[in-house]
Amino acid sequence: MRVISLIVLFVIWIYVLSIFKRKKLEFFYFMSGSIGMFLFSFVVFRKVMTEVLTTLTCYLTGLLGNLLGIFRAYTAHAILFVENADGPISLYVDFECGGVIEILVFISLIWFFSVYRVWEKIWISVVGIVWIIAANIIRLFSICLIINQFGNESYYMAHTIVGRLIFYALSIVLYFYVFTRAQIRRQRVGEFGYDSEAGK
Repeated sequence: MRVISLIVLFVIWIYVLSIFKRKKLEFFYFMSGSIGMFLFSFVVFRKVMTEVLTTLTCYLTGLLGNLLGIFRAYTAHAILFVENADGPISLYVDFECGGVIEILVFISLIWFFSVYRVWEKIWISVVGIVWIIAANIIRLFSICLIINQFGNESYYMAHTIVGRLIFYALSIVLYFYVFTRAQIRRQRVGEFGYDSEAGK
């Protein structure tokens, strides 16, 4: 029943998109397309992406920790084991740490962002995924480093404040270059455009 409902909703979504496209309602096409793609992708790919991304993020973060002797990673259980003066603490790399939502949102926005051509969207999607994974690794490494240096009492500050600020700052850089900067460079007013290749 769930699969049938999903298929029906998908068909309705495609039909609504076709109406917005024919009527040249670009804003509604972008919004409904991005939101719809995110929701469908989340329902279909969430479980697989969570397993892959949490394992990958834990493993890559662990490489840095092991190299510097700050913490160890137990990839099979998606756990980062941080030693400090107060005693060891275990950090579980879960759904939130994997970046599933962030990646799906980014890809959904890209594929309905009219500024780019198809081959550009493919390339930017790959770069964006790598960037978001790297941002998560930097965030987790920073959290573990702070705990290692300042003890278990610094966990809340490291995870809730510092870690998130680092991730959001890196996300803002990505979104600025991919969306804001590209929109400004390629926008056209009449016969004038910042990017001479945009209209070709």
